[in-house]
Amino acid sequence: MALVVVAGGVWTGYRELSGPNCSGDVRLAVAAAPEIAPAIKAAADEWTSDGAEAGGACVTVDVAAAAPVEVAAAIASRQGATLTGVGPANGATQVPDVWVPDASTWLLRLQQAGSGLVPQKGTSVARSSVVVAMPEPIAKQLGWPDKRITYSDLLQAITKNTQMHPGIVEPARDASGLSGLLALSAAANAAGATARETTVAVLKGLAVGNSTVAQDLLNKFPTSTDPGALATAKVSAAPLSEHALISYNGGQPPVRLAGLYLTPEPPPLDYPYVPLPGLDSVHTAAADGLREVLTSESFRDRLAAQGLRGPDGVGGSGFNAPRGAPVDVTPSPPRGGQDDQASGGAAASGLDTAAVDRALKTWTTITAPARMLAVIDVSGSMKEQVPTAGNKTRLQVTVEAALRGLALLDDSWALGTWEFSTNLVGNRDWRELLPIGPLSAQRTRAQQVLSQLRPRADTGLYDTMLAAYKRVLDGYDPGRVNSIVMMTDGENDDPSGGLSLDGLLGEMKKLVDPKKPIRVIMIGIGTDVSESAMKAIAETAGANSGVYLAPDPAKIGEIFLQAIASR
Repeated sequence: MALVVVAGGVWTGYRELSGPNCSGDVRLAVAAAPEIAPAIKAAADEWTSDGAEAGGACVTVDVAAAAPVEVAAAIASRQGATLTGVGPANGATQVPDVWVPDASTWLLRLQQAGSGLVPQKGTSVARSSVVVAMPEPIAKQLGWPDKRITYSDLLQAITKNTQMHPGIVEPARDASGLSGLLALSAAANAAGATARETTVAVLKGLAVGNSTVAQDLLNKFPTSTDPGALATAKVSAAPLSEHALISYNGGQPPVRLAGLYLTPEPPPLDYPYVPLPGLDSVHTAAADGLREVLTSESFRDRLAAQGLRGPDGVGGSGFNAPRGAPVDVTPSPPRGGQDDQASGGAAASGLDTAAVDRALKTWTTITAPARMLAVIDVSGSMKEQVPTAGNKTRLQVTVEAALRGLALLDDSWALGTWEFSTNLVGNRDWRELLPIGPLSAQRTRAQQVLSQLRPRADTGLYDTMLAAYKRVLDGYDPGRVNSIVMMTDGENDDPSGGLSLDGLLGEMKKLVDPKKPIRVIMIGIGTDVSESAMKAIAETAGANSGVYLAPDPAKIGEIFLQAIASR
């Protein structure tokens, strides 16, 4: 005990004599992705024990391991925003002074939610490639490790091999899953004449093997080399980080995972170092000092111990790369020749918020259970030709968009279809073509009724909307997103009378029940729609209802997808 006391006194005296002349204390709160947090904590502890100071104050660094999705939700909630597929903050995660998420794609998403939520750029302090993980016996069937597996090889296996079961960690909540979704979707979209079918097949396959967290996905990989077990495994291919692959194989599983390094590579995890807005000058100085520590060459070896590479793609001393991995995975230069920090980090290079948002909305469309009534305008004006769509009629481009959207919907959906004009059934302005029911049982019929739509008379919009709202409300399903999607190219025009706008809004107000929210999605086609009337209808419905406009009818497919996915 005496020795301990003496040693402690000597150390305190040493710090007083040799340490910086700092007074007071500044605490820097750092939230980091769990896999990099130990390396950051070790480096920060060494820095502070050596006398770290900022603005004359002694620095203390508190490093907490925090799931990036939870920190992102907490940051977004500061301005009352939410991220697609993430939802509200859990209330327990605090917004730190410095954030080190696993990928810069989180910054892109938060930038879209609110420009002041996070900086547009961050300094990359580590790197982990996103690979397609596959049980080694299955990977060997594709030629691994001697053959460089291509996207074409992988897409062929996913779409044609009945024993290949793809999976993914929920892309809206996991950066590796999002990276894999972006890469596989881009490859499928580039599949030439079969692009549409390939994209649908890939997305549906991933949706079947979807997991909320990485550990659940890993548990779905086979645990036996028996051919039967390999063939019936819940997941046999999934995008994962190189770090996750190293960690999984380090546990000596019965069946090791191979990592397929594809070219062009999916956006990597780049671990951006991000001081958040609102720091005072002392905390900013402390954050800058810690950044210097984490970008030093010595930090690379700490990363290696965690299964991570340096930000340039080179592993430090002791880094154990997976079999078949390149020695270094140097990032491709960002567009415009800027460095990673200026471009938002390696994961953001070549990406934009529109690409990320489009991918997530497409994913949401095919995975979230829903009950939807599609109501399509077949008035005479829908015969008008669209020059930007090869002179197809407005109705033709609308039907094509609906058919593309239908192909993406999972069999778990419930769908119904109406057409509307004027006096379609006696003096009634709408006609039911398909009752709301399981898509699994009526997908073919849904395709048929859409293909048979023809332009008719005028536009009985208001009467049709009220009838549609009543129908969806009557069969309300509390376990689904209940919605009406109305596509129209004009405003209400009913020579035989019918409801006025005020009359419609008054009747809807009587029906709206906060316990039974019905989302009304109004899609305006062309430039003749009454945007003010559509907005009034959406506002009255509430429940995150909205208006989506396609002034160029050729863009209706993109607008349709955006509308149904944004729920």
